[in-house]
Amino acid sequence: MSTKQYKAIGEEAWKNSMEKVNAELFIFTYGSLVVQLVKDYEDYGAVNKQLDKIGYSIGMRLIDDILARTGVERCGDFHSTAEVISKIGFKVFLNITPSVQNWSADGKEFSLILDDNPLNDFCELPPKAIQDGLWYSNVLCGVIRGALEMMQMQTEVAFVRDTLHGAEVSEIRVRLVRILDEEVPANDE
Repeated sequence: MSTKQYKAIGEEAWKNSMEKVNAELFIFTYGSLVVQLVKDYEDYGAVNKQLDKIGYSIGMRLIDDILARTGVERCGDFHSTAEVISKIGFKVFLNITPSVQNWSADGKEFSLILDDNPLNDFCELPPKAIQDGLWYSNVLCGVIRGALEMMQMQTEVAFVRDTLHGAEVSEIRVRLVRILDEEVPANDE
């Protein structure tokens, strides 16, 4: 499929097959979650890990929903996978379409450039949080990692820059570590 076709699928799914949640309610609820994690862990590195872990669990479940709602089949290569994440995944759940850029020479790494990140709306990080490396929207990295693992792709996903840290755009780097072998669960014949 082409980039244009993926974009059309994402637009169609956003318009017709998704029950919407009030954006402000979602953003403020997410913000409350991050604040509570900061209070509980008192260490921004630990908060980043927890946000990634939460996102990973979400991503493992969201991929089935995306496939069911859009009819998109498993991607044939990592380039197609990047386009599906950008044009369908982000569109369906956040109504944004990050651009896919900065491919590595071996085709195993790319960046998602978010001109707009709705999770960052109404948020301003204190200087200490920025200095100590809090990636406020790190849940997105976990979601991507969890969804890709369900598609048999082990990846490393991390923020490289963020508008909350003073950058013009937010950038998430995705690196394919390896293709996983499909495993049959124990006691499953």
